[in-house]
Amino acid sequence: MVLFSGFGVMRLYAATIFLGAFLLFLVQPIIAKQILPWFGGSASVWATCLVFFQTVLLFGYAYADWSTRSLKPRSQAALHVALLLASLALLPIIPDAHWKPGAEEASGPAVSILALLGATIGLQYFLLSATSPLVQAWSWRRFEHAVPYRLFALSNLASLLALLSYPLAIEPVFTLVRQSVSWSAAYAVFVVLCVATAITTLRHRSAIAEEERAPDASPPLTASPTVRERLFWVALAAMSSCLLLAVTNHLTQNIPSIPFLWVVPLSLYLLTFILCFDHPRWYLRPLFLVAAAVLLPAMARFSESLDLWLAAPLYATGLFALCMVCHGELYRMRPGPRHLTTFYLMIAVGGALGALAIGLGAPVVLHGYYELAITLVACALLFAWRTRGATWWLTSGALAVCAATTTFCIYQLREYRADMRVMVRNFYGVVRTRDFPEPPRFRAMYHGAINHGGQFLDAAYRRLPTTYFSRTSAYGRVFQSLPASPRKVGIIGLGAGALAAYARRHDVFRFYEIDPQVAAVAMTEFTYLRDTAAQIEIVLGDGRLSLERESPQHYDLLAVDAFSGDSIPMHLITRQAMAAYVRHLKPDGAIIFQATNRFVDISPVVERLAAEFGYTAVLVSDALDNVNSEGVEYWTSHTDQIIVTRNSALLGAQPVRSVARVLTPHPGFRVWTDDFYNLLHVLKH
Repeated sequence: MVLFSGFGVMRLYAATIFLGAFLLFLVQPIIAKQILPWFGGSASVWATCLVFFQTVLLFGYAYADWSTRSLKPRSQAALHVALLLASLALLPIIPDAHWKPGAEEASGPAVSILALLGATIGLQYFLLSATSPLVQAWSWRRFEHAVPYRLFALSNLASLLALLSYPLAIEPVFTLVRQSVSWSAAYAVFVVLCVATAITTLRHRSAIAEEERAPDASPPLTASPTVRERLFWVALAAMSSCLLLAVTNHLTQNIPSIPFLWVVPLSLYLLTFILCFDHPRWYLRPLFLVAAAVLLPAMARFSESLDLWLAAPLYATGLFALCMVCHGELYRMRPGPRHLTTFYLMIAVGGALGALAIGLGAPVVLHGYYELAITLVACALLFAWRTRGATWWLTSGALAVCAATTTFCIYQLREYRADMRVMVRNFYGVVRTRDFPEPPRFRAMYHGAINHGGQFLDAAYRRLPTTYFSRTSAYGRVFQSLPASPRKVGIIGLGAGALAAYARRHDVFRFYEIDPQVAAVAMTEFTYLRDTAAQIEIVLGDGRLSLERESPQHYDLLAVDAFSGDSIPMHLITRQAMAAYVRHLKPDGAIIFQATNRFVDISPVVERLAAEFGYTAVLVSDALDNVNSEGVEYWTSHTDQIIVTRNSALLGAQPVRSVARVLTPHPGFRVWTDDFYNLLHVLKH
């Protein structure tokens, strides 16, 4: 007996694919947001997650291809149902706390992240990944007259809706625990749908006939795809995957690394799949080839721009146009439906290769952020290769685009490397130092594209605090106002070590630094840590996790300045983080939060945290001139820093009182926790 009519079966197939794809992409920001606080909160965590997602997607597609070609329908259905039922035992998807890294893992957390994801969502993600090609194959088995490729567009539409719904409807309302539990409940519904789909397919007479058919009695197949065709499928898919990760890394180096901002490039990537596989009318080949010819050199030309309002629209538009070409050409080369699982497998191979190359390979092989330039040049070459044999003017235009893109990339890379003394890279990013010869000579440290402190090289000035730590900053004013007795200071974020300029004999300055290469550069390229008479201690590992492991340190001052460029590790400004800070603070001690940021205003967040713990929060903005008390013009930076304390004497001291502004509550603003925070609430307008 057939469970559903023909139309009902197609709706069942569509519902299964839609829900599977929705859950597949909804779980990505949910799980990534849960583990961000454990691994430093950097954009590299998301890049590593993408490697996992793309790789497991490959395994899911490979499983769908293998089981469709190698197993009889009943055996395939039995295996898949058994795996689905087994996956229910792994719910809900809440990572176990034992995965939190220790200090010894600070230099290479990528393997730990991959293992955590595999243990927490590995089987579920694998089965969700296999759903679209597998159910499309079942659809072809059930309706041999129907072409199932539009179901792939439906799958990507569901994925896009999941990504967009997360920052707009889910993240602002639900805590992480509720998100995980709700997702797990929806996954159980998906399992029921998928089992029903398998049973319905088997009960159709064509499936029974296929079960009983001898292997050598199979109907003739359409021509099998050639090796050349398969390699080109892989190349196009790998190129779009490389573009996705390279552009995402470029846009998030100096922007807070939370799911809302990761969603934009991934949504555009999925949208191109939806359009190209829904109907040929969406891929207007001449239009998108011309757009790619214009945007490739433009992206190469402005690859070093820090102007968000230039870079974000340019790279979003460029990613969309280039992925439209990649996926449009893939659709033009698609095989017959009998080979669709192989086709999707090759797409998954390319996606995984691209993710591995950018997410894991680039930080190991490349010393700087070169992957974007390399990807743009490779994209231009691939498109030129695709146009071979076309009219002379099209071929000539493609070669001109290659030349222009390569020229701009080389120019920008030379600018990027110009006058750099040191350039090192690891999981957490690229650290560079550069000397400026103008008197007095100055050496700066860069993490990503942002200055992270510096020092004068002339002996007469090298003990002067500079950039964000000058004497007119909140740091300088607090140090002027603290009692003269020996101080114990904790600093989350080492940078060049400029805060050690305030250290005196008998003081203890304890730096928490997650990136070991920052510590190495601070010791070898700068002398702040070596020049001071104070006791200097460096603790490697995430600052918050290190504080949670330590016994109370009784700090007079705790500085929270672990931000990479304009990227804010959100786990450093939650209720749980504040509780750790207060535990290590003296009753009359103070906390200073670095609030300087081009895009995000953390003042309401810090004000709520301070109020909840019974502290007062004041903002100190330093926009003074660049002349110090010795009359030497030197490098300072406009800063916004927030002092949090119960010490009324400190707040009443003239250096602080003369410039501080008490932060007032924002009506309706919720206290941020590890389980709930939302970037949309603090974006600057």
